[in-house]
Amino acid sequence: MRIRLGGMKVGTRVEVRNRFDARWSRGFEIVDVNSDPPPPHYLLRRRSDGNLLPAEFSEDDLREERRRQTWWV
Repeated sequence: MRIRLGGMKVGTRVEVRNRFDARWSRGFEIVDVNSDPPPPHYLLRRRSDGNLLPAEFSEDDLREERRRQTWWV
């Protein structure tokens, strides 16, 4: 199931699809949205060290960060 971003805002925590093995990596946030020309592309920052990623990402490569489920709930 893919979660559509629908115009995600700056500061939203996201997971990024790894371009090599298609796995989802967490720990990123949106710092800028480039909508010109459409479709929008997103500039991300790695939360662990604050570094900006050197590429823009499309909505197909992003999803909102999911909360981890706890085993006792």
